[in-house]
Amino acid sequence: MTAVVARPDIDSLSVNTIRTLCIDAVQAANSGHPGTPMAMAPVVYELWQNILRFDPSDPIWPNRDRFVLSAGHASTLLYSILHLTGVQAVDTKYETVGKPSVELDDLKKFRQLDSKCPGHPEYRWTSGIECTTGPLGTGYATSVGMAIASGWLAANYNRPGHDLFGFNVYALGGDGCMMEGVASEAASLAAHLKLSNLCWIYDNNKITIEGSTDIAFTEDVATRFIGYGWNVTRVGDANDLEMLGRAFATFANETSRPTLIIVDSHIAYGAPTKEGTASAHGEPLGVDEVAATKEFYGFPPDQQFYVPEGVYENFADGIGARGKALRESWESAFERYRAEFPDLADELDRMQRRELPEGWDADIPEFPADPAGIASRASSGKVLNALAKNYPWLIGGAADLAPSTKTLLTFDGAGDLQADNRGGRNLHFGVREFAAATIANGLAVTKIRPYWSGFMIFSDFARGAIRLSAIMEIPTIHIFTHDSIGVGEDGPTHQPVEQLLSLRAIPGLLAIRPGDANEVAEAWRFIAQLKHEPVALILSRQNLPTLDRTVYAPASGLAKGAYVLASADDPEVILMATGSEVDLVVKAYEQLTAEGVRARVVSMPCLDLFEQQDQEYRDSVLPPTVRARVAVEQASTLGWHRYVGLDGVVIGMETFGASAPLKELLTKFGFTPDRVLEAARQTIAATS
Repeated sequence: MTAVVARPDIDSLSVNTIRTLCIDAVQAANSGHPGTPMAMAPVVYELWQNILRFDPSDPIWPNRDRFVLSAGHASTLLYSILHLTGVQAVDTKYETVGKPSVELDDLKKFRQLDSKCPGHPEYRWTSGIECTTGPLGTGYATSVGMAIASGWLAANYNRPGHDLFGFNVYALGGDGCMMEGVASEAASLAAHLKLSNLCWIYDNNKITIEGSTDIAFTEDVATRFIGYGWNVTRVGDANDLEMLGRAFATFANETSRPTLIIVDSHIAYGAPTKEGTASAHGEPLGVDEVAATKEFYGFPPDQQFYVPEGVYENFADGIGARGKALRESWESAFERYRAEFPDLADELDRMQRRELPEGWDADIPEFPADPAGIASRASSGKVLNALAKNYPWLIGGAADLAPSTKTLLTFDGAGDLQADNRGGRNLHFGVREFAAATIANGLAVTKIRPYWSGFMIFSDFARGAIRLSAIMEIPTIHIFTHDSIGVGEDGPTHQPVEQLLSLRAIPGLLAIRPGDANEVAEAWRFIAQLKHEPVALILSRQNLPTLDRTVYAPASGLAKGAYVLASADDPEVILMATGSEVDLVVKAYEQLTAEGVRARVVSMPCLDLFEQQDQEYRDSVLPPTVRARVAVEQASTLGWHRYVGLDGVVIGMETFGASAPLKELLTKFGFTPDRVLEAARQTIAATS
């Protein structure tokens, strides 16, 4: 390849400083990916120094442009630019703390325990990182949610003479991101919504872990994106700052399409190896090649983490001064806005702090006792509409299933979010579960409160995004209906068995499966107040009887994860269940009580919340002295033995379901009052 001679100007010096910091961080860790950071350093430099509306001294001001590194393995590229631009650290109270987000010592601890520079960018760990990226393609997809949020904020809060919102979103990814399906799902929707504030940068280096992309990826990406409806432009040399600037100007001038900038590069472009070829993609260069590369750039080969004189000042004079002026101008504009629109300004303040509006729960319904009952998906739809009417930034939709998941907002003014109505409250994600969940995460990191929905069996498609919402500690609401074999005739492919256990296994995700309409109402009341915990709200298709709460305990017990519905003074057996099976154990409890058996019935809508309670409360619900226990749930039995013990019985699913009417399925798999009574008597006998 042709060597690129380092120019003695400050731009080249700054670009090469980014490169050498990345090289040194990877080498010090003896782990990581140096190639992409070296190749893309000019792109990131041009974007941050000359384009990005971002203030390093206040990295969370609401109308900042967002930069997402979808190619998360190139994380040193982001850490280096955060360091060199002097991005300030922000605490959990959203206040700057007077120290840099990434200090030079942090770079030296790349990929080490408790470092501010982990192997992939992590949201909330390091200020300036807009979302967690790692799984390829998800950064691209998350950026679509951010771009939607920009348009939504503008449509709902801008007023004549007050253009508060309109930020752009930039995402940098590579061949791996382009291969992942979630990026394609999101790209298709972005084009449909005409997100002209969205710019994806594609590092077209033709290399993945296994080698040349020719072994598996030979499509014409440009033509694909043109087919989606994107504006596509190309930069033939990643080192050409002038052409990069023109490409970003092309994006800025586009008004009706998202933009893809294809940047042709080679791994470690501009840095020779001993053989004069591109360096390795996924491993450190080695001591000798690090020294040779630095010498090629005109840097001292024996100095690590070297920042030449003038580089910090260059960034301070560029993005530092420009970003501060933009932010201060916005803050002045916001104060003028506050004077004219105090109520709207108050909403924006609350949104940024993830606080609720006044009167948010005023219309949450209470459901009367009803033996015929109502499906929890239907009661959820009623509660959601009552809540959202008073919670203006609660928005969401379904992966093409809103009529079934009952997630459509129907009150006046809700509207559909489309290219010609960017302020709508109803999102239509299409049949794209993974993109729906990832886009919802993008909305959440911009402080809008999002939900998305689908059938529970399809949570598998979205699992990567659900997991990321938990890692990021953002309050995304994942709504899943058709939660059990209760979907009947649809058969095993649509009957979730292992999914409930799988969701419970995600640390930090609250899986809530309400047992009746009032538990649904309390679930939404609890969910609305969360600031950092995502939720999987799990709902039924079939009707669930609404318990008489003058006989049984108030549904407010849901907030503790599990609670006693009713009990004899000195119970000899405990029956416990979630969701649709609560009614089943209630009927068994009533029968046992009529027979003179001292029984207790417990609703356990959220095992995660129950585990967060102190030991005294947990023992008050499930007394250790009562060893006769029965748990009932139309899902995998794995995990329930911690609650029933060695002597208890779990009635659940040990196989996949079957295609048949619901009543036949319940009989086949043992979800009947007789089976629960049999199990109760069995465990009482075993523990007597």
